[in-house]
Amino acid sequence: MDISEIKTKARKAGFARRKTAFGARHPGQSAYLSEVLAGYRGVALAGYMPIQTEINPLGAMAEAAAYGPVGVPVIQGAGLPLKFSLWTPEAPMRAGPFGASIPEVDAFFEPEIVIVPLVAFDAQGGRLGYGGGFYDRTLQELRNKRATLAIGFAFDAQQAETLPLEPTDQPLDLIVTESSIRDLS
Repeated sequence: MDISEIKTKARKAGFARRKTAFGARHPGQSAYLSEVLAGYRGVALAGYMPIQTEINPLGAMAEAAAYGPVGVPVIQGAGLPLKFSLWTPEAPMRAGPFGASIPEVDAFFEPEIVIVPLVAFDAQGGRLGYGGGFYDRTLQELRNKRATLAIGFAFDAQQAETLPLEPTDQPLDLIVTESSIRDLS
């Protein structure tokens, strides 16, 4: 079995665990994310608009937007890094690729903190995404310019014992779940 087949199998298992956790409807699921972000008030950050069964960061993003710039990812094309456009809770939005909403008006900026959605994570900060490599390329590009904090946001149930990782996979610095904050630095 090659690495892509192993990743496909790991993604399938991660999606199943995430769907079960999503169905449990945890109240206040972004409380620990808010706690982390409170320590970085005013620092430019990027979150994401949740799709499908992703854990919802919007409450924490709305709080952070009261203190500094917050953005959401805008896909530029296959094989390209993401760009981040300014977002506020009341910003007019439009449909973007893969069902995620994006701001109606693009106002791009570079964040110093990126809240990263994921399919699965491991205890060492490994992350398995959807397979497009968008966040890996983006984090590498941002980290080549300056220190960039990557915060994986997920349900506890998305943790895997091990993940099939490659050298291009960018590690997470923190993992925040509905019940904990895990500092990996």
